[in-house]
Amino acid sequence: MNHTIQTFFTPTNTDHPPNYETLKEEHEVPALGAPHNLASPTSTVIHILSETSMLDHVVWSLFNTFFMNSCCLGFTAFAYSVMSRDRKIVGDLTGAQAYASTAKCLNVWALTLGIIMTILLITIPVLILQVYR
Repeated sequence: MNHTIQTFFTPTNTDHPPNYETLKEEHEVPALGAPHNLASPTSTVIHILSETSMLDHVVWSLFNTFFMNSCCLGFTAFAYSVMSRDRKIVGDLTGAQAYASTAKCLNVWALTLGIIMTILLITIPVLILQVYR
């Protein structure tokens, strides 16, 4: 690599600071080949934690609280869902996942019992009316 730099500067005995002017600068680009630096290249890996899309089942629990609240399972599921969301905000993902799993299980039971009770509340009066006709 050949660098030719010609600089002119003013003498130091004047009142002005030195004036450097670059007149000519030549850079040669080396031909492609092996790198001149034989040291091993280093790399940096940055792991960025994205928002975990862990479900806390708050909407499902709220639905079960209002419409399918058999044995207060919907309300209990809602309480566990809120605790799961609180744990997720704090950063305790293990605790949040445990609360979310409990809320999901309670929601499944509340929905199942609610559907069964709804079917029974419709079919029993219809059957009773059929018998007494």
